[in-house]
Parts: sequence; C-alpha cells; structure tokens
Amino acid sequence: MSTYQYVSHRISLFAVAKYGVEASRGGIFWRSHIHVITSLPYDIFRRALLSLYLVAMAEGNDTSYQGGYSGGASYQGGADRGSRSGASGATAAGDPIFDRVPPHDDDAEMAVLGGMLMSKDAIGEVSQTIDVTDFYQPKHQTIYNAIIDLFSASQPVDVVLVANQLLADGNLEKVGGADYLHSLVASVPTAANAMYYAEIVHQRAILRNVIAAGTKIAQLGYSAEGSQAEDVVNLAQSEIYEMSMGKVRQDYAAIGPVVHDALDQLDKLQNGLVQKGVPTGFRDIDDVTQGLQPGQMIVVAGRPAMGKSTLGIDFARAAALHHNMTSVVFSLEMSKVELAQRIISAETNIPMAALRRADDITPERWNTLNNFWNKMQNAPFFIDDSPNMSLMEIRAKCRRLKQTNDLKLVVIDYLQLMTSGKAVESRQQEVSEFSRALKLLAKELEVPVVALSQLNRGPEMRNDKKPQLSDLRESGSIEQDADVVFLVHRPDFYDKEDRPGEADIIMAKHRNGPTETFHLAFLGATSKFKDMPQDYNANQGV
Repeated sequence: MSTYQYVSHRISLFAVAKYGVEASRGGIFWRSHIHVITSLPYDIFRRALLSLYLVAMAEGNDTSYQGGYSGGASYQGGADRGSRSGASGATAAGDPIFDRVPPHDDDAEMAVLGGMLMSKDAIGEVSQTIDVTDFYQPKHQTIYNAIIDLFSASQPVDVVLVANQLLADGNLEKVGGADYLHSLVASVPTAANAMYYAEIVHQRAILRNVIAAGTKIAQLGYSAEGSQAEDVVNLAQSEIYEMSMGKVRQDYAAIGPVVHDALDQLDKLQNGLVQKGVPTGFRDIDDVTQGLQPGQMIVVAGRPAMGKSTLGIDFARAAALHHNMTSVVFSLEMSKVELAQRIISAETNIPMAALRRADDITPERWNTLNNFWNKMQNAPFFIDDSPNMSLMEIRAKCRRLKQTNDLKLVVIDYLQLMTSGKAVESRQQEVSEFSRALKLLAKELEVPVVALSQLNRGPEMRNDKKPQLSDLRESGSIEQDADVVFLVHRPDFYDKEDRPGEADIIMAKHRNGPTETFHLAFLGATSKFKDMPQDYNANQGV
C-alpha cells in the first residue's frame, strides 16, 4: 500500500470516528478542507494530507486504525489519478475527489521553456499566448518569470543568463539548479514548435480554471442557506464569466507594479497608443473627463422632461455610431420603436413629429432615411426594452455582450424603474443595492455604466431652480457610488424667455478631477443636445 493510500485511509477513518460515516464521503470534514487542499500542486498536496493525518491522530481515536489497510467498504473508489507527463503516471485507489490531479502537461511546460531559452522570437510569441499562471509547476512559473524579466529589459536570453537571474533572485536552487535549465533545452529539438506547446499549456490551464469555477459554484449552492436564489445564480454567472475571460481574482498587489502600470498607461496616452475613454460626443465634457472611463459609474440625473434620457442616448450614439464602440441601452421607460425614432431624428435631423406623420415624409426625406438605414446595418448599437427587467437579467446580458461583441458602454434608463423581485425593507435600500451592483458591474466588465436617475422636487423649491447633488431621489448611495454625476438643467423649462434652447449640464461630482458646468444647445425637435459655438463662454463673459 502506498503512503498516499495509507494517509488518505487514516484520515477517512478519523472523519468517520469524529463526524460520522457521511463525513468521509464528502461531508463536514472534507468540505472544511477541500478548497485549500485541492488547489495545491501534487507534492504539496500529499504533504497536506499528511498534516491532516497528524491532526487526526492528535484529536481523534488512535485505535480507529488497526492492522493496516484492508480495502474495506469504508474506503472505496479507484478513480484514476490521471497521467502526469514527466511523472510515473501510476494510478491509485482512493477517494474520488482527493485522488485526482488537476489537468496539466509537464512535458509541454518544459518544451515551452526550452523553446524560449533557445529563441528570442519564441519568447515574444509565447508571452502573447500564455501567462505565468498557466504553468502548473511552481518552478516553471519561476523560470518563466525570469525569462520574461530579461526579455522585458531588452537583454539576451539563454541558459547562463537565466541561471544568473535566478541566482540573483535566490531562486536557482529552488528550480533544480542550472542542470535543470540545461535539461529544458535538451527536451526540445527546435524552438519552432514553441507556440504549439504553449497552446497545450494554455488549454490545460483553462481546464483547471473550469474545475476551480465548478467547485466554487458547487460550494455556493451548498452554502446558500437563507440566501436569495437569484443572488447565488448571479455569483455563479460571475465565476463562469471570469473563468471564460481568463481573469484571476487577486486580493492585493504591491505598489511598485501598480505605479508602473499607471505610468505606462500615461506614456501610451501621450503617444496616442490607447484611446482616452469612451467619447461622449461633446467637446467640453470630453476635454474634462477624457472620455467615460472603464469601470466608472456615471449618473445622469434630472427632473422629468428635462432631457436626461436624451443625453444618455447621445452618449450611446456618439460611442456606437460615430466611434464604432459597442453600446447597449436598457430602456425601462420607452419602447424600442420610440428609442429608434429618437435616434433616427437625431442622426438625420428630421423632426420627431414628422416621423409620426406620414404626410410629412417627402421623397427627399425617404432618401435620407434609406441612406441612414443602410449605415445602421452593422452598427454595434443594441437596444433592450424588456418589461420588468431585473438587475440579474441586465448583468447576464452585459456579460454576454462583453464576450461576444466587446461591449464598451452600458446605458440604463432609468434607475428608479428597476425592480429586484424580492422583498426589501424599503425602496431606499433597494435603490441602494441597484446603485452598488451597477458600480460593481462596471468594474467587473471594465466598461463605463451610465445610469439615468430621477431627481426629487428639491429644485422646484429654489429660486434659481438649479439641481444639486443632494436632490438625487430615493437614495444617498447613488451619489456615493457614482464616479461622475451630471445634473441636467434647462432654464427655459421654467421660463421660456430665460436662455431659450440652452441647457446646463452640471458636473456635480467628478471623483478623478475638477467639477464644471457645461453649456449645450438643446434641440428638442430632433431630440439631441449639441455643442455650443467655441466662443460661447467668451461672449457670456465667462
């Protein structure tokens, strides 16, 4: 009997003695340790089992194991441990969970590293395909990091230089010494196939991520007592999304690499290598915000009929129709046809009233409409007017669009019309949950989320009728969670002689910069806002 079988059996017997028969078949004892142990490499995995055995001997009944392993009914299985390239590949009987090694291919990992040590071209190609976490063996991760460090510093890469780098980092002996590096080069005849080996390594890493995600989802289901089923489903969808996008959740990061990434982004911005953000279509707003940034929650708020929906649609039009960035509008207030009419009117300058009266559509206007329709055939603009849409539905649809169409902007019209479908203590608490969830969605998908919101009657009580941040309706969490808050104010709504056709877009909050008030023209007939002339502020004495 192998040590692995012996230790596993002793722990199983201890679990039976202390927690009952079911404990050895995936019950209390295993559930309390499985998430830690199964994430370890095989050699550490065995040591973890031994440690648990020692704990069992200290706490349990030492007479529970007599006469060695007999292969009785209390410990059955025989699941195949799976082949381990570069290892013995032996199988052993045992618990079906503990007796399986995560998918990996040691030979492919060695071949990848060997190819990288032989060819600098292979390093560039491989580094675009796999990440350090794709390697299963810790020593291979360490060697890969050393190679990438040299390559990033524009230094030559070979066995001697990598060995020196590992020695300087104190890792040479941990990976097996210089002899192991030479064996990597000897294990591959040519560097030409490095990409094929890298693909094998990457595929095995994906399978491990699938197993990890499935295990976590199962744990969510078993530990969901008292939780809303929809919340658990959302967490499960999030796990699958992160796994499919290749993301690994990380608890913390050292400040050095984070600062380096920030400076690297600044350098790319200066050299025009990356876009500033999702453009809003308005000159002055884009100048202050540098575009709507990924991960931000932007709130556009206003009193009824003030134009907040129009501004939200303008943001989406600018991104999708003028910059080819995939955008989606979730409309809880208007139908698809109403939204389409607004978009058609804004883009073609045909008044919305004319689109509702057939007699006003002349042959010239029909020609304009047909040309616009032809341009819209492949436009990355999506509209969803599903009734009673829940937050879970919105999240699921956004995740799908991110995977299939590289989603860049989300607009939700509007926040107070959303429902959770579950009992809550108050409407304020429900809106607070929506606000927080949308902020988390923006961070998860790395896209700006524009949430339209109603204001309370606070502006009506003031002499100047101007809205303030505190006027956000039904929840103070909205102003807390938002990165940017735009308040829409049109003076001529209250007094037709007060700056007719003008609108103030008040940036009441800007987490990453100064606040400002932007002056735009409001074209109600064609349902859009428009930049004021360049010299408007100078003429106003601003």
